[in-house]
Amino acid sequence: MNTNESIEKFNSKIKRVIITEEEIRAAIQKAGKEISDSYDGRPILLVSILKGAFVFMADLCRAITVPCEIGFMCAKSYYSGTVSVGAVKITMDLEQDISKYHVILVEDIIDTGRTLNDVCNLLKARNPLSLRVVTLLDKPSRRKVDFKADLSLFTIPDYFVIGYGLDCAEYYRNLPYIAEYNEE
Repeated sequence: MNTNESIEKFNSKIKRVIITEEEIRAAIQKAGKEISDSYDGRPILLVSILKGAFVFMADLCRAITVPCEIGFMCAKSYYSGTVSVGAVKITMDLEQDISKYHVILVEDIIDTGRTLNDVCNLLKARNPLSLRVVTLLDKPSRRKVDFKADLSLFTIPDYFVIGYGLDCAEYYRNLPYIAEYNEE
């Protein structure tokens, strides 16, 4: 396959944009202000769930105007394709002792809720000063466990979405918007 065919194939999987770059930017600015107002003067640790949340984390971190630290975890439930395997595995853990922080878990999407539920239980056992979850996207129609984020920027229908850090088989993370994936 030549370069043009590869690009055509890549673009053919973008069914339609459902959240624009501008809408994302505005929602993140609002969330950053809310977090800044809530935690001014208190020790904040933003924890990103890799890989999908890294773009969201970077922009959210820049929208927060009070001092904060960052940490990373990797928790996988989607190993390839568009269907969750239903098992959550922590493949990279935090290095920080979180007992001295107000932890804000930054996630790209809540789908079944299993990943966030497991990660939150793990973090709660480490006794943070507080624990909140901020997610870019929430897909409540797919929930398999009782889990609700403290702050969801967008609620979406049951689409498989790509872009702004979210992938399909490791592609499409670089899109500056959220799009519905064309599975055809």
